[in-house]
Amino acid sequence: MDPRFAHIRDWIFDLDNCLYPHDCRLFELIDQRMTAYIERLLGVDPVEARRVQKMHFHGSGTTLAGLMKHHDVDPHHFMVDVHDIPLDRVARDDRLIAAMARLPGRKFIHTNGSADYAWKVLDRLGVAAEVDHLHDIFAADLAPKPELHGYRKLLEQFGIEPTRALMAEDMVRNLAPAKQLGMTTVWVDNGSERGSHGYEDAIVDVRVTDVGEWLHSILETSE
Repeated sequence: MDPRFAHIRDWIFDLDNCLYPHDCRLFELIDQRMTAYIERLLGVDPVEARRVQKMHFHGSGTTLAGLMKHHDVDPHHFMVDVHDIPLDRVARDDRLIAAMARLPGRKFIHTNGSADYAWKVLDRLGVAAEVDHLHDIFAADLAPKPELHGYRKLLEQFGIEPTRALMAEDMVRNLAPAKQLGMTTVWVDNGSERGSHGYEDAIVDVRVTDVGEWLHSILETSE
C-alpha cells in the first residue's frame, strides 16, 4: 500500500460519476427524468422545468431537497421515478473490481441516490460484493450531501474513526464536510457538472480522474 494511505481502515465512495466514468452519461438519463418530473408536477414547459430543477440543485444541494422544501414532493415517489432508467451504459469494470477486492478494511458507498438504484449500478460494475454498506439518502434521513448530518450518521452507525477514513467524490463541495470531520479526501475530477465548485487546496488531499486506476496505482507498491 502507498504509505500515504496505509492508515486508512474505512474507504467511503460516492457512486454516480465517481465509481463509473462521467462520459458514460448515465446521470444524464436521471437528469432528463427529473426535468420531466417537474414538468408534470408544476405543469410547465421543459425550459421552465429545467430552470426550476437547476435552481433547486444549486440552491439546496439536490433537486429533491429543493422540491421537498418548496413543493412538498414525496421523496420515495420522486426517487423511484427518476431512477427508472436503463443501465446498459454501465459496463463491468474488472480493474475496479480487483482493486476494491484488495483494499484493506471496510468499503462504504455514500450516495444522494436511493439504495435500490445504487445496488443495481454496483451490480452492473461488478463491485456489489465488495461493498460492506450502502448509505443512501434515506439512511441519511433525507439530508443530502454536503449536509453534515448524513456523514455523522454514517460514522456513528459503523464506528468509523474519521482520521482513519477516506472519502472519494466527484464533487468538491461534498468533500468539504469529510475534510472538516478529519477524513482524507480524494476528488475524482472527471468533468461532473459543477464538480470543481468550491474548490480549495485545503479541502482536497488527492486529485484523480479514475477511481479504479488510482486504487490500482496505490496498491501497486505492495506487488
